[in-house]
Amino acid sequence: MSLFRKIFGGSNESSEDDGMSEYNSPKPSNLPVDDLFTFNFKKNGGKFIYCENLNEVKEQFENILEENDWFESEVLCYESKLFSLLDENKLEYNNVTAPKFFFASCENLLADEGSVLFSSNQIKHKKPNELPDNIVILATTSQILETKSDGLRAIKKKYDKDYPTNITAIKYFEKVQEEDFLTYGSSAKNLYLLLLEDL
Repeated sequence: MSLFRKIFGGSNESSEDDGMSEYNSPKPSNLPVDDLFTFNFKKNGGKFIYCENLNEVKEQFENILEENDWFESEVLCYESKLFSLLDENKLEYNNVTAPKFFFASCENLLADEGSVLFSSNQIKHKKPNELPDNIVILATTSQILETKSDGLRAIKKKYDKDYPTNITAIKYFEKVQEEDFLTYGSSAKNLYLLLLEDL
């Protein structure tokens, strides 16, 4: 309870407008962390595809390629563990000059803001605005954490040595109608998330 309410005897009823402003829309309360992530990620304009197994991941990845006519095109990808999926679909990832999209895993998915947390392991030295406008992310349900602080703690725990650099989150997945100081400097990305169930 607020100190001012204790002193001045404010009402115990909480208004539905408490904590809301034009920049802060209401979030569903008491949602499990994975549902909260899904809600906020979609609200930010991300495209969410749930996959129960690796066969579904391959099938949905092909659907994304077909939807965007990305077959046999160049793709920016720095992670060797993802190359086999690119090879299967005849996508070029060596010495690319005009990639159609960026393909990566991520460090974590942050539920409270519906964002994707990256490090130098996925994006090397690049800033978000230097990545292609189209992004396809492969992540697992166990990577969903509640807050950015949880994400940073998980990175610290995961990388005891060789701590990654360039830790950044991408939050906006569609062009904001009216830019304000909260979105200044961010670049909107067309982002697909292939979320693999691993719990």
